[in-house]
Amino acid sequence: MTNKVPDRASDAMMRRMPAYYRQLRDLEALGFIDLSSKDLARRMNLTDSQIRHDFNAFGGFGRRGRGYNVALLRRSIGDILDINRPHDVIIIGAGNIGRALAQYKGFPDSGFRLKAIFDSDPELVGKKISGVKVFNISSLSKYLAKSPTDIAIICTPGDKAQALVEPLAAGGIKGIWNFAAMDITAPPQVVVSNVHLTDSLMMLTFRMHEKEVLEENKSWVSSDVESKP
Repeated sequence: MTNKVPDRASDAMMRRMPAYYRQLRDLEALGFIDLSSKDLARRMNLTDSQIRHDFNAFGGFGRRGRGYNVALLRRSIGDILDINRPHDVIIIGAGNIGRALAQYKGFPDSGFRLKAIFDSDPELVGKKISGVKVFNISSLSKYLAKSPTDIAIICTPGDKAQALVEPLAAGGIKGIWNFAAMDITAPPQVVVSNVHLTDSLMMLTFRMHEKEVLEENKSWVSSDVESKP
């Protein structure tokens, strides 16, 4: 089994990889040993050719005539996503979003270890959220110098976010997950994911509207046909 990395994996493909991982993790927990691409496609509402295309981009994981070994495929996708090893994480901003993320149980289950939270509110500094201490934001650079960290999650107001990039990059942060209401940019060595919480909600309302329009058009066509002599 190979584990090559394509020159540039498409965003659409990489959005499917975590879904594959979750599905395989659940199947492994249920005791599944082997699985065909057709079976996986049926469970995920995809085509088997799409699944084979995605997996072949990383070298392919199937065994001729036997499909995929569920545990081995799950571990291989975990290697691709780099979640088979732990990643230390900090959160900057202990407001509503920061606290909600700090309390999310799915992070430690996927190897993301929340080590510290930072905020400027003196009422919060020194307290703990889900067992994790809140530090003063002024100590961020000092903390990173002593505690190498992989990922920073920014949950500050939008006008505060960009100013955090320089100390985070200087402190060795490799990735920034930005929930602030403003996109940020970072040096080339830092990967940034700007998250807009309303985007998926807007996509939902688009699909709702699309469905309404299609149903209205279908009803109009049906009525028009019935009215003709």
